[in-house]
Amino acid sequence: MTQPTPVRRAPDRTPRLLDTALFLATHAVPVLPLRAGKVPFGNCLSCKHSACGDRPHMKNPGPCQCPQPCHGWAAATTDTGVLTSPPWASAWRRAAAIAYHPGGAGVTVVDLDDTAAVDWARATLPATRTVPTTRGEHWIYRGVMRSANAVRPGVDVKSLMQYARWLGHGTGPMAVLPDAVRALVVKEDTTPARAGVVSSPSAPWDRHAATGCRHTERFVRTGLERGLTLVRSRTESGAGSQAFGAARFLAAQHTACPGPCALDVLGEEIVAAAVSVGVPEAYARRAVANGLETPSGRVA
Repeated sequence: MTQPTPVRRAPDRTPRLLDTALFLATHAVPVLPLRAGKVPFGNCLSCKHSACGDRPHMKNPGPCQCPQPCHGWAAATTDTGVLTSPPWASAWRRAAAIAYHPGGAGVTVVDLDDTAAVDWARATLPATRTVPTTRGEHWIYRGVMRSANAVRPGVDVKSLMQYARWLGHGTGPMAVLPDAVRALVVKEDTTPARAGVVSSPSAPWDRHAATGCRHTERFVRTGLERGLTLVRSRTESGAGSQAFGAARFLAAQHTACPGPCALDVLGEEIVAAAVSVGVPEAYARRAVANGLETPSGRVA
């Protein structure tokens, strides 16, 4: 008689993730679940597009007291009753990872996204607790500051009003937040901004401006639109980093062109997209400028 084949089920990660979240919460680390793709769960229907006014402790104060894990980093909590509540149960069942609010835990994370960024940190910053990531490292310092994305190639600073993925306790003693890290964000403050808020570039990219570009206008526009879509999709966090990535990718497509390719005009559109989802214009401009100056990837 043929024996029935046992059905193999994917392991349920909910208990493990929730247990870790509860442990962190009892040690004053505000946490929240992340879905696939390392992003927070989207806002519920009542909170979609900030219809609720957002949570009271976000940048734009409002009346939201939603019991769901809405509004990204602002949902992070140390309240074990909230973490185990029925409204959060569905999120934990679908969660792929845990995030925490570094500023709420009293720390700052220097997110080093690649080998070059790690090498820069080792040569520039004081040693502190480090946590390996998929592509680089998290350097964690004691103290809080304003967060900023793409402060230099491959480097984000995550502290207040930002979340970081929980990847373990790390190794090494935790140093006090140094001035060298604070200076990375202070540079953003000194970047002169244009009057008003950028909404669109002054002139569209065309072949007359890009006299040395070897690509067709359709090719350039297709790549740009894909990048703009990615930037605009980061409505809760990460739009600055995405703007850097979009600019870097576009620059890579033009490394073999005789030039000039009017990349500054393309960059204006990326800046406008980032500003439209809440990135301060100075940050957006710095991220895009860094991306255009550090092209990488496959050249078309």
